[in-house]
Amino acid sequence: MLPPDSQRILGVVRQGAGRVRARQVGEMPGMDVGVRGKLEPLRGKPVRLADRGWLRKLPDGRFTIRL
Repeated sequence: MLPPDSQRILGVVRQGAGRVRARQVGEMPGMDVGVRGKLEPLRGKPVRLADRGWLRKLPDGRFTIRL
């Protein structure tokens, strides 16, 4: 079972058409990502999900659902 934030991120990536950037993950639920300090912690969450096998991180920095 994943924490609620991780479940939300997986949902956003599933809803995204194709490849999703960390900024898009933050914009979907209405988070303020205009300030770099707020985007950086958010960027780490999809990376951790990719490290654990839930997402796939592409070389261009985007994320997709692991098939």
